[in-house]
Amino acid sequence: MTEVYLSRQPLVNRQSRIIATRLLLHLAAEGGMPAAVMALDSLAGVWPTGGKPLFVSCPAATIDARLLDWLAPENATIELPAACLLGEHGPDLIAAIQTWQPTICLQFDPQATQALSIGLQYRFIGFDAQSLSNAQLKLLAARTKSYGMGIAFQVTTTADFRASMDAGVTAAAGWFFTTPSGIPAKTLSASQANIMRVLNLVRNNAEIREIEAALKQDVAISYRLLRYINSAGFGLSCEIQSFRHAVTMLGYDKLNRWLSLLLATASKDPMAPALMHTALVRARLMELLAAGLVDKSEYDNLFITGAFSLLDALLGLGMEKILDAMRLPEPISDALLGNGGRYRPFLDLALASEAGDGRAIAEQAAMLGLTAAQFNSAQLQALAFADAMEF
Repeated sequence: MTEVYLSRQPLVNRQSRIIATRLLLHLAAEGGMPAAVMALDSLAGVWPTGGKPLFVSCPAATIDARLLDWLAPENATIELPAACLLGEHGPDLIAAIQTWQPTICLQFDPQATQALSIGLQYRFIGFDAQSLSNAQLKLLAARTKSYGMGIAFQVTTTADFRASMDAGVTAAAGWFFTTPSGIPAKTLSASQANIMRVLNLVRNNAEIREIEAALKQDVAISYRLLRYINSAGFGLSCEIQSFRHAVTMLGYDKLNRWLSLLLATASKDPMAPALMHTALVRARLMELLAAGLVDKSEYDNLFITGAFSLLDALLGLGMEKILDAMRLPEPISDALLGNGGRYRPFLDLALASEAGDGRAIAEQAAMLGLTAAQFNSAQLQALAFADAMEF
């Protein structure tokens, strides 16, 4: 069976929130549409139905009417280059669309004007930001607004993101926000320093009263912590009402992972919402990928490694300076500093899922003994987790 790996890109709106995700299918030449449909069908059990939209993007050369053999969930959007609708397989593809009526994003290309006139309904119009000037993007977004909401694809810098928003599109797709921006800060803020103090107390199994006293120095920390623990992503059957109650219900080890997320909430970066969502996906993805490959006692550490992997961007500090202020297990520090260790291969695979290189994903997954089905399933489960944790 041909292995089909998925990579992903977030769609970020002008409020810096991830409102949808692109799933890019990496297909071997011999697989084609049957392999793509089989891979998509295999995700039915983990597809986050009712959640944020998921855009599905296949290589243009492989697209034909058989793509519509996949019964797309309601929140799925199929990306189609205009050329595919007007080429050799166009009539069959158009007929299949008219029959099944999936949500379509038309990828704007030189044949887009003709594709807009064939009578199909498009929800979104996707523009390649790399091939258009800001003026062209603004003009095309305005001219096609009546056909569908504009999306800018392949946005690589924060400046390009702002220009895309100014051009009038609804969202921009890309990982432009994960690179630290601006001049690194010299020290942690008071709020960040206090969160690290609480984290270190929990890691050292300090007395509950000592931890509670530290939390009371910043009421906002206690409030955010309880919101996290009581969010849908945590899945508790009862509401946690105090830190003492949280320790009783969870224990220090589980509580440590949720305290770790608070560091991100202290960020002043304008892209913090998108960064936070991405950190949550990485955290849960690493934990899922490691299931059965490491001892269960290490799952929380893998989660924390993923959650902390964007702290340099979130806090505006170098990773070494951040880790100097914390007492983390060596495998976590090694992975975050690029020094190898047993957690680094899982972080490398999580990073590969964002890079869009199908071969690199396949090679990294193979090193860990993971199949494409396992990897793809873990990605969708991690996305669903991150979506449920947002508030």
